[in-house]
Formats: sequence, structure tokens, C-alpha cells
Amino acid sequence: MDFTLSERETYFRDRVKSFIDQNIRPRQDDYNKQSHEGDRWKVIPVIEEMKEKTKAAGLWNFFMPPHSGQSHVDDSFEFEGTQLTNLEYALCAEEMGKVGWASECFNCSAPDTGNMEVLHRYGTLEQKEKWLRPLMNGEIRSAFLMTEPAVASSDATNIETRMERDGDHYVINGTKWWSSGVGDPRCKIAITMGKTNPEGSRHSQQSQILVPMDAPGVTIKRMLSVYGYDHAPHGHGEVVLENVRVPVENVLLGEGRGFEIAQGRLGPGRIHHCMRTIGVAEMAIESMAKRLLTRVAFGKRIADHSVWEQRIAKARIDIEMTRLLCLKAADMMDKAGNKSAQLEIAMIKVAAPNMALQIIDDAIQAHGGGGVSSDFHLAHDWAAMRTLRFADGPDEVHNRAIARNEFGRYADLPEAIAAKEQVRR
Repeated sequence: MDFTLSERETYFRDRVKSFIDQNIRPRQDDYNKQSHEGDRWKVIPVIEEMKEKTKAAGLWNFFMPPHSGQSHVDDSFEFEGTQLTNLEYALCAEEMGKVGWASECFNCSAPDTGNMEVLHRYGTLEQKEKWLRPLMNGEIRSAFLMTEPAVASSDATNIETRMERDGDHYVINGTKWWSSGVGDPRCKIAITMGKTNPEGSRHSQQSQILVPMDAPGVTIKRMLSVYGYDHAPHGHGEVVLENVRVPVENVLLGEGRGFEIAQGRLGPGRIHHCMRTIGVAEMAIESMAKRLLTRVAFGKRIADHSVWEQRIAKARIDIEMTRLLCLKAADMMDKAGNKSAQLEIAMIKVAAPNMALQIIDDAIQAHGGGGVSSDFHLAHDWAAMRTLRFADGPDEVHNRAIARNEFGRYADLPEAIAAKEQVRR
């Protein structure tokens, strides 16, 4: 097994790393200042400045794989960007994850990445021209409205939002939350999932519809906090849809195809989160090591206390194992398709956030009281990583899929069949 990176993989990873080191990381103080001045929900000037630079450098729209992005509806729309394989993108996304606001600078931040892929794969030419093109150009932002406060949304069949046909329109009623990005003033369109046929078969009840955020009846009820952080200027909101009318032509792919679209969207999105998570973990171990080497307690450097040697060693081992699993999943997606890599995607989606959380927690401990303050990035990073154990499906859902696959290896054993029959009786 050859773990050597190809020339192209190295080239793009190094270009992204160099751009971040030379242009983005030195502007961290500017970002902090601008994000905390005035209105919390606003466009950050330094990000817009960086976006122009990444476009000029040809470092733009990396996330769309060159072969899996073909449209199911119209092939005449050309996706504009430097399209990388999942494996190539994984290496770049890890670098982006090391600076919280870097991904948007490359037009590679959620939920826009997933929404652009959905529009490209399933949208009509008219939908692409109206919404995908400005998203690709970084002119607007978008949201994905699926999760609901009243039901366990990890099971999409629980969704209660109703989309009822009325002539040439659908009338939408429901409440969504954890609608990432709706606080951004540039958020102009939301891909919204709801039920068009509640009486249909389990996986044909849902549809996905494009809902303009300025449509009458769309109300951002509140922005939600994450462990006390508002995550502005992006953020996560609770959105009320009250008799919202959208044209029939806003339906994606066709009525009853919402579950199919969601499955196609969430797979790549899950691994994108994990790629960035490895970068977050790398920054946490770096912060921890530096702190341990520069603080003295009980007559010696904290780094010289054996408990910290054990924690640092485990952190490095866990990062390396998680990275390999992530790269394996990305490679399988490229070579065999997203469906064939479902198990690996599920495993990395559970492993990566939990790995990062433990390392960040240790880093917070190493920083003492400062670790839980806003003087360091650690508390904010922990809060962000903790949400990933829910985002795009909770750990329990992915673990269930992994376990069922494992049980399936031995389900034909006579003893297993007998036990199953015994339960049935």
C-alpha cells in the first residue's frame, strides 16, 4: 500500500497551506475585530477581500469532484471552479480547518458546498442560473432547512413541515431549526425539505423545494446559541414558514424525491466536516504542546509531568489514525462512489468529532482557567466540534449502520437464525 501523495495532491495542498499562512492567518486579528464590531450578523470585509485573492489565485470552488458532480437534470451548465477529487480536497480541507474562517475564503464552506452540489446534480438550468451561479461566484449564501424542533429529525420520515400543492404553487407550513447560515444577510435561498405526500411510502413522502428567504411568510424567529456562542456572522437559526408560496418549478428533481436528494447531499457533507475537523485537532495539539513547554508548575515544566506525555502521545496517535480513515473514505468515494463508501463515511463521521473533542478538552486542561475563556480559541472550537456529533446525523445513527453491517457478517449462522426465530415466537 503506497501512502505517497501524488504530485497533484501535494501541489494543491501546499498551495492552500501557503495561501492561508501568507494571507489568512496574519489577518486573524482583523477578522476578530471586524466580527465583533457593530451588528453581529453582517458581511466581514476581510473575508470578502480574501475571496477576491483566492479567485485570482485559482483557489476557488474546490469541493465538487470532477466526475460525481454530473447533473441528473441538465448537462448544459458548466460548474466553474478547480474541481478536485475527494482525496485531493481532503488534504486542502484539513488546512482550511486550521483557521475557522478560511473555508469561506475559498468558497468551500457549509452549507453552501452541499447546496451547490445539490443544485448542480438535481437542478434545472433555470434553477442553476438563478441560484447556483451566484453561489459559485460567492455573491450570495444559502441555507438547508431540514431539522425540526418538534420531532427527532435524524429520522427524516418524522418531518412535519407540509408542502401542499395549490395550482401552480406549493404552500409551505412548518418550523425548522439549526438552519445554518440564515443569520447572514447574504443568505438568499434555502433548500427546504418537507412532506408533499404524507400518505405515500416511507421514503417517497418528502420533497425538497427552493424557498427564497425573502418570500412572504418566511420568518427568522431567533438565532440559536451553541454553548453560549452565537456563531455569528454565520450562525444557526429557527425559521418559521407560514403559508409560504413558492412556484411548482422550485421543486428539485421531482415530487417525492427529497429523501433521495438528502442522502446524496449528506454523504459528501459528512466527510467535508471530518476533513476540517482533523485540522482543528492539529491546532489543538499544537496549542497544548506549546503551553506545556512554556509553563512551570511544582518545580518543572508541565510537559515533564508524565500524565501530559501520555495525553500528547495519545493525541498524536488518534490524529494519525483518524486522518488515515478519512483519506481511505475519500479515496473509496473517488474510486467506487459515495454509496460504496457509506460505511467508511459513517465511521469517520463518528470518529473525527470525538477524537477532536478529546484533544481539545486536554488542551483546555493544559491551559488552566485560560482554556475556558475567550482568550484562546479552544473553548469556541470545542463548542463547534461538539455540534458535529449531531450535524448530518447523530453518532447513534451512524453507529447503528456500522453495527448492522458487522452483525450482517454473521447473521446466517445457524445459532443466530435460531435466536432470531426464538425472539419472533
